[in-house]
Amino acid sequence: MQRRILGVLVAAFLGTATATAGTATAFASPAQAPAQAPAQAKVKAADFTGIVALSNCSGSVVRTPNSADSDPAMVLTNGHCIETGMPSAGQVITNRASSRTFTLLNSSGGNLGTLRATTLLYATMTDTDAALYKLNTTYAQIKQQYNTPALEMVLQRPTSGGTLHVVSGYWKRIYTCQLDGFAYRIREAEWTWKDALRYTSQCNVIGGTSGSPAVDGASGKVIGVNNTINESGGRCTMNNPCEVDEQGNVTVRRQIGYAQQTYILANCIAPGTTLDFNRSGCTAPRG
Repeated sequence: MQRRILGVLVAAFLGTATATAGTATAFASPAQAPAQAPAQAKVKAADFTGIVALSNCSGSVVRTPNSADSDPAMVLTNGHCIETGMPSAGQVITNRASSRTFTLLNSSGGNLGTLRATTLLYATMTDTDAALYKLNTTYAQIKQQYNTPALEMVLQRPTSGGTLHVVSGYWKRIYTCQLDGFAYRIREAEWTWKDALRYTSQCNVIGGTSGSPAVDGASGKVIGVNNTINESGGRCTMNNPCEVDEQGNVTVRRQIGYAQQTYILANCIAPGTTLDFNRSGCTAPRG
């Protein structure tokens, strides 16, 4: 998990350079006219709009397609980033009072101001590694004061193969890679996560990038929340997650990172930024 202090110390020497993946160019064969080549989804440039920095992690101001401008805004990060420490396996936290603060960034990574939570709406490290905070300001107020919109979370499971941006507010750094596929299970120490997003190697995330949104390069929408990478080739240990398939076979992918899907939680958000596990599509763990 990317909260670890060793990764943070190493990353401090890396600066804030933006890491980007190369762009592949497709060429038509001599017998094929260029107009007949398969259409490619256009990749949107990523910036720090809607991104926040936490004291120990990264995060983003997010909304669902059904959120109203008058609703209290939300901040998305990892469950292992919450201020009270990492939840135990099997633990789900809901509607806990919180006054945590977040530094809101502008599009180029400069500090715009401070946002404050009223509630830790949801947090868990069971089946997923995600947390949502409810703020004391609405989406409309943030837009009016800072001219910053929220990022939108998708409500459906994404498909593999597209470009991803992992945008870290802690380091003010953007990683760009491809969605390599889905891991049936990820196991790290005592925790197990389901149906995780796997990055290609260009997203070599480091300590402090935990909680960064995984943004789809074509739509600009949030499909996951960055949470871990296998640092040294260890097998299912802290900082060295492994993949486990349906038959129980274990695969270790050294220096490959993962994000947890967010649609399972986005579907649980009801009007007024309230949590409703009975909403259609809500499959987040209930505790």
